[in-house]
Amino acid sequence: MNYYLAPLEGITTYIYRNAYHSMFQPMDKYFSPFLVPRMKKSFNHREIQDILPEHNQNLFLVPQLLTNQAKDFVKGAKRLMEYGYQEVNLNLGCPSGTVVARQKGAGFLSKPLELERFLDEIFSSLSIRISIKTRIGMEDPEEFGILHEIFRRFPLEELIIHPRVREDFYTNKPDLPVFRQAFSERRHPICYNGDIFCEQDLEQLVQQVPELEMVMMGRGIIRKPWLREELLCFEPMVEDSQKYQGRLRQFHDKIYQDYQSIMSGEKNVLYKMKELWSYMILLFSDYEPYAKKIRKAETLQKYEIAVNALFREQRLVEGKEEEEP
Repeated sequence: MNYYLAPLEGITTYIYRNAYHSMFQPMDKYFSPFLVPRMKKSFNHREIQDILPEHNQNLFLVPQLLTNQAKDFVKGAKRLMEYGYQEVNLNLGCPSGTVVARQKGAGFLSKPLELERFLDEIFSSLSIRISIKTRIGMEDPEEFGILHEIFRRFPLEELIIHPRVREDFYTNKPDLPVFRQAFSERRHPICYNGDIFCEQDLEQLVQQVPELEMVMMGRGIIRKPWLREELLCFEPMVEDSQKYQGRLRQFHDKIYQDYQSIMSGEKNVLYKMKELWSYMILLFSDYEPYAKKIRKAETLQKYEIAVNALFREQRLVEGKEEEEP
């Protein structure tokens, strides 16, 4: 099985990716949070910093592009080729209201004819490998029949399917029957994405799709960074809770210090760390009062006091099944 780290905007930056790669079981591929190519200027400063090769050494990084304009995609992909990238990913899954309103991300799925013309233009204009990360439709899973037929007409590097429609966001259960049908009709490699939070989730998935060779994980890994290590043996890690906690503390501290080294202003660092804690906090017993203090921290000093108290006073709760908000 190959494992991929999903792109989460604002979280899986090069700071996070490098900390994860150095401290936990490395992923086979990492996907960048989406870049927005523009005709006048391909990418902004933040986006360029995130995909610079020197910031992603020893990682198999696939930059992801978000656009519904073929010319913009082509320009962005060619810029990425100049940096040495050989694969680029098209985002057809983002459910954000502002993205969908512009008919990008999952919003582009509502325009299958325009999407087909878009794909025809980018594949005829580029030599770089192109993969797609997609949902199965905007409102109804039955939309995916037409969409998948379009995808099958092009030489995709791979198709990453999150089997939810846009209206689901991250609620409801992934539609495994739709995924199984797409997998059985595949003409290119297919990767599964969605709700892998523990070894039982992967085991059940593999039971239904025994030939599956690739899974992408996002929220599950952000919440529990050692999840891939558990999945490799289909059983919980044998380390005790205290050792887990020590690894998590080292991981947190590296990310925290690295963000301070590149960001000016405490608020920017706090914003990044609070986003991360919205996932990781669920690992701890009696986390609510600590989560509140972390959310309300307005200075790094107050943030550090709250985090220190959490690690000192609470323990990790193994086997916790609730999903992140």
